[in-house]
Amino acid sequence: MKFGLGGCTFAVSLLSFSLMAPAVRAQTHQDSNAQQVVRTAVNTEIAADRDDHSRWRYRSTVRRPEGEFVYEVVETDQGSVKKKIRQNGQPLSPADLEKENSRIQSFVRDSSQQAKQKRDSQQDDKRAEAMLRMLPDAFLWTVKSETLQETTLSFVPDPSFSPPSMEARVFAAMAGQIVVAKPENRIQSISGKLIRDVTFGWGLFGRMEQGGTFSVERRPLAPKIWQITESHIHIQGHVLLFKTISEQEDEVKTDFRPTPPSTNLEQAANLLRNEPSGPMSAKR
Repeated sequence: MKFGLGGCTFAVSLLSFSLMAPAVRAQTHQDSNAQQVVRTAVNTEIAADRDDHSRWRYRSTVRRPEGEFVYEVVETDQGSVKKKIRQNGQPLSPADLEKENSRIQSFVRDSSQQAKQKRDSQQDDKRAEAMLRMLPDAFLWTVKSETLQETTLSFVPDPSFSPPSMEARVFAAMAGQIVVAKPENRIQSISGKLIRDVTFGWGLFGRMEQGGTFSVERRPLAPKIWQITESHIHIQGHVLLFKTISEQEDEVKTDFRPTPPSTNLEQAANLLRNEPSGPMSAKR
């Protein structure tokens, strides 16, 4: 399910969305009008995803504890191709750029790598859509503010909700807010915070730690076409006994341009091979 995310699916964001949100005031009842706004937005996103066959080129700047990385991404009907072009503020050396080109050619020529990318994307999409559909019912909703352009809604866990999966257990332990854009009823932003620890097997098999945050910003690129332009993930925990999870990542996507129609993976690789490592001429 492509929640208008560009090179990554809504799954990536919504699965991470299981760990998010700024503090909100105590809330003990369901505002049925607010809940209906969310339900309408969810239905709109699912329908828009079904009708969205757009493909995009864009620049992704990712910051992690180990450094800052800049990538060029080209989406095609056969999959996405990504090339690293800068690291820690410096263009890659010719030798490192050639390694990136070789890696991309390996992907283009290897149907098993392409099939794995497709399987992973479909699996993420399926799980993400399931959680998106849970959104109206997993939380207690209230309208925080409203203007002619947007509605801001706050949410806290609904104690009567019974999570059907491990992901849903984490998902249902959040509080935060969503901004819905008018009149399209599109989800413009999501932000949140895990408000309690979530343990699996009494903590032996996993623990997501209270305080993990997440936020996503989305913008329209064309009529009825929305993409994520920013995501920020800061979570901590462990799974499978004592393996630590530390997810600290900030991503900003810019310079969106439509991929030329019928572009295949080989053509996408050629586009990236010829892409300069400096600022792109196209605007966001």
